[in-house]
Amino acid sequence: MKERLVDAAYALGWAALKHLPEPVAAGLFDRIADSAWRKRGKRVLQLEKNLRRVFPEADEARLRELSRAGMRSYLRYWKESFRLQTWTTEQLAAAVDIKGIEELTAILESGRGVVAALPHMANWDLAGAWVAAVIGHPFTTVAERLKPESLFDRFVAYRESLGMEVLPLTGSDVSVTGTLARRLRAGRLICLVGDRDLSEAGLPVDFFGEQTRMPAGPAALALRTGAALLPATLWYDGPVMRGVIHPEVLPPEEGDQRQKTAAMTQAMADVWADGIREHPEDWHMLQKLWLSDLPVRDGTTTVQG
Repeated sequence: MKERLVDAAYALGWAALKHLPEPVAAGLFDRIADSAWRKRGKRVLQLEKNLRRVFPEADEARLRELSRAGMRSYLRYWKESFRLQTWTTEQLAAAVDIKGIEELTAILESGRGVVAALPHMANWDLAGAWVAAVIGHPFTTVAERLKPESLFDRFVAYRESLGMEVLPLTGSDVSVTGTLARRLRAGRLICLVGDRDLSEAGLPVDFFGEQTRMPAGPAALALRTGAALLPATLWYDGPVMRGVIHPEVLPPEEGDQRQKTAAMTQAMADVWADGIREHPEDWHMLQKLWLSDLPVRDGTTTVQG
């Protein structure tokens, strides 16, 4: 019953909210964000705990200010997501400004693949729609399966309508890694969100002075295929979403494959940390991220939560 209600709520969002006038939709989602912020539920509290790692010197008033702005940014992501399918190419062009896109385009035009990797900042779906429709580079990405299955199908259909090829992370007979590698060897673009992976396959990284885990996939795929690894950061600036595609992360000359992958993943984390410090309100990390926040069982940090 709960899964059916969740699916129905998202279906209502896509069916009704995308036709509201922009000022009405913006005001509605700001009110939802402020209501959630005032209730101080576990996700708001976790957001503040995460932001304290970014700004350990911040007092409670500053953290509350950041978390309120963060919730408004997070709900703006959802507001845009419910409405993106109705946007024209002209609207997308006016809504997004990403520096460094010329380097990405030049690499693709040379016939070399690109792995664009970004954290949970601003609206990665909007950035993807802009890259596909305005810049003219359709791409492949990966989606984690959601419950119920009908909700996952809605998200896949939504992202495919924006110009993305979406591969399910699990539950498919086709190798996700193998498919991504083939796309890169064909000189294509893949885009991956990469700032959270608490599975045992995740690589340990230092992030704001504490250890967490991040996916090995972006760096490992770049090494395996010779593709360029380009980290990106995004943020909101009034009505426009801005971003930067940062210089290519190059593999170190020394070390084996795993050591090189770890070094490149850490380099990405450092780039993202700088971007998050500059625009902390647009980092939508409402979940536990650092290993020290996770429960300990039998002397081992779990990957739950």
